[in-house]
Amino acid sequence: PTESVTVDPVGRIAADGTVTLSGTYRCVANTGPVFLSSSVGQASDVTHGIGGTRAECDGAEHTWKNSGKATPNDLAPGTARVEATLMELRSDGGLPLPRFHASQKRDVTLTGS
Repeated sequence: PTESVTVDPVGRIAADGTVTLSGTYRCVANTGPVFLSSSVGQASDVTHGIGGTRAECDGAEHTWKNSGKATPNDLAPGTARVEATLMELRSDGGLPLPRFHASQKRDVTLTGS
């Protein structure tokens, strides 16, 4: 199976600034822990990390959901750019080094909740 990550076309933003993003991922056997990270930005070059999820790399498709707060008043309902990345921390004789499995960037709609 191929490795992949998708981002759902709609995310949520709460009144307190909490953003929730979701999608699916698929990855295969690994030697170190794999995490699915996500970030979001609007209008400027500033992006905000939105949570992180430990990924299960068994070749099956799984869903993911990350939540986190952006800087107050930095995000609002509307179009936003989201990036989701599957990254493994692989220890090759010492310091863990990143190995990227898959990534997706896409525009989504943030809706108020």
